[in-house]
Amino acid sequence: MKSLLLCLFCFVFSICYSQQTEEFKQVKNYYNQHRSMLNTEFKKKFDAETDNASKISIKNDFVFFMKKMDSIENTALVGALLKVKNTEDLNNLNLQKNMKPSADQSKIYPFTDKTADYPGGINALRTEVAQLFYSDAVNSDINPVKTNVAFVVEKNGTISNVKAEGDNFIFNRQAEIALYSVSGIFSPAIINGDPVRCRFKLPLTLNIE
Repeated sequence: MKSLLLCLFCFVFSICYSQQTEEFKQVKNYYNQHRSMLNTEFKKKFDAETDNASKISIKNDFVFFMKKMDSIENTALVGALLKVKNTEDLNNLNLQKNMKPSADQSKIYPFTDKTADYPGGINALRTEVAQLFYSDAVNSDINPVKTNVAFVVEKNGTISNVKAEGDNFIFNRQAEIALYSVSGIFSPAIINGDPVRCRFKLPLTLNIE
């Protein structure tokens, strides 16, 4: 069994344009619809069966198909991650190219009047990331597996520029997908009454048993 442990720290500084997580939402909605249809069909078959051995077989088939669906969805999410990162890289390059000295957005803010906050607080964010993390994709001879995920909370509360740094490439990638996939919108950090961009750092540890 693989379990995910999370610790959360917050650092503040400015970043580039916001990247919505619409790519990830579209993938998840698509596969959730297919899961719902599979669930309905398997339930009909299960309820119609009277033999207990056959019911167990149907249940095992259902579990197998759902695991396959998880794996296929994860492949699609990896594709969405690459697309989002490419878009962010282009936006960052355009921002640097067009930025005027008087409108410099690269200033680091060591303190804010109000920190960015996730709906339900830090524990809600930890719980959602753990639920979204696809640990079955991660294999490692080193246990536990660790990474540090840095991401930006934009002025509008969305997440962007997610970057995981650890020794296991697949674990890093899954961590980035999980962060981009969270459903909530942060309340942004505030300085002098105005929203500012801020950076969060989220250490993740995966125990493989």
